Amino acid sequence: MPRAGFYAVESGRISFRKDGNWYSDEERIDNPRIALLFSRSIKRNPDGSYYLQVAEERASITVEDTPYVVKSLEDDGHGGLILVLNDEEREPLDPSTLEVGEQNVLYTRVKGGKFRARFLRHAYYHLSPHFETDGDGAFYLRLGGERHRIKLAAGAGASQAS
Repeated sequence: MPRAGFYAVESGRISFRKDGNWYSDEERIDNPRIALLFSRSIKRNPDGSYYLQVAEERASITVEDTPYVVKSLEDDGHGGLILVLNDEEREPLDPSTLEVGEQNVLYTRVKGGKFRARFLRHAYYHLSPHFETDGDGAFYLRLGGERHRIKLAAGAGASQAS
C-alpha cells in the first residue's frame, strides 16, 4: 500500500525548477511541508540525474537548473554570510566558489562542494551591495575586508562578468 502523501505526487512528473519551486506535472506544489520534504530528499544517480527518496519510495525528478537554490542570506556576525538553502540548511558562503553563468545568474557550491546552487533574486539582491568592479570589468565580492573575484562559469557567454 502506498504511503500517505507520496503516492499522489509519485504518479505525476515531478520537477524542481530554477524559480526554486517544486512542480507536479505543470502545477506548482504550494504545500511548504511537501516542498521541504522533497528538497530534503533529493538524491543523485551516478549518471547525474536526480530522484527523490522518501523511506522506501523513489521517484525520478527533473531538475531544471540546480537541485539547490539560495533563498536568503544571513550575517554570520564575523564579516561573512550564511546561505539559507531550499532544504532550510544553513552553511557559510564560500566566496571562492561564486560564478556568473548565462543571463548573469549567480551560483555557488554547496553541500561540501558537491552541488551547485543558484541564487534566487532575494538572495542576489541581499548580496549585491558587496559587489565591486575594477577598470577591466572584472567583478568582485567584498566580505570581511577581503576582495574575492567572481568567476565566469564555463559555457557562459562573452558578454557575462568575468
